[in-house]
Order: sequence, then structure tokens, then C-alpha cells
Amino acid sequence: MRQNKVLSTLGLAARGRNVVSGELQTLNAVKDGSAMLVIVAEDASDNTRKLFTDKCGFYQVPLKLYGTREELGRAIGKDIRSSLAIVNAGLAQSIIGYLEA
Repeated sequence: MRQNKVLSTLGLAARGRNVVSGELQTLNAVKDGSAMLVIVAEDASDNTRKLFTDKCGFYQVPLKLYGTREELGRAIGKDIRSSLAIVNAGLAQSIIGYLEA
């Protein structure tokens, strides 16, 4: 159940243009302060996971490991995505709530 809520909320966020995806755009959102939550796929490369763990720690952005690259991409209507950032505080809080439930 948890999975469906997270992925459907990601879909809603994407339709509302509240998601940036792809390594470069996600990193830029973390650096410019617009990222409220970063989600990295559980099957992302070790380098990608380390990059976002370090950057999100430095910029104090919540980071969650969730789903596969394919699931994340499908949820937001794109090809596979290793990382994405939610740029809407309310949606970010909802997703954090579902992940921690």
C-alpha cells in the first residue's frame, strides 16, 4: 500500500510541475534551495547514492532511498530516473509521511 501512495503522489507532483528529475537538475535544485526532498532509487549506482548523500547532508535536504529507477521514472511519466527532487513543501511532507508510516 505504502508504495502506491508514494508513486501516485510522485505522479501528482510531476503533473503539477513540482518534480525535477535527472542527476543534474536534482543537484541544481539541492544547491539552489528549491529541493524539499530528494529521492534516490534503491538500485542507483554507488556513486549516485554517495553524491546525493553528501550533497543533501551538506545542504540539509531530506534524502530517501526508494523504489527502482524504472518505478521512479514511470511514476513521473519519464524513462528511468535514478534521482528526483520534490520542490513543493506540502508534497514533500506527504511523501516523507508515507515513507515513514
